[in-house]
Amino acid sequence: MAKVRVGRVGEQLKKELSQIIQTELKDPRIGFITVTGVEVTSDLSQARVFLSVLGSDEQKEETLKALARGTGFLRSELGKRIRLRHTPELLFKFDSSIEYGSRIESLLDQINRGNGGQ
Repeated sequence: MAKVRVGRVGEQLKKELSQIIQTELKDPRIGFITVTGVEVTSDLSQARVFLSVLGSDEQKEETLKALARGTGFLRSELGKRIRLRHTPELLFKFDSSIEYGSRIESLLDQINRGNGGQ
């Protein structure tokens, strides 16, 4: 039962964070971000936010630094929008699954082109 609540809180955090980052965070260092997932600890004290950022590695690092500086603002906005006793501490991480998937897709494409030439 507790896992269901943790999952629901994670999905709600993902939805609200996406909206806050897109509409209310005005830092120019923040590039094109997609919040791909949120994992919340069972006691709801911490939330790992997985991000996909479009751009070079330098832009990704700048985006992560800007988000780290804006964590207080993001937590306060989350606290206003989600009714929880304590707003979870936010930890931002890059989600490499999209890059991994595109790499596999390109490798499969190379293999298919190699078989088509025979």
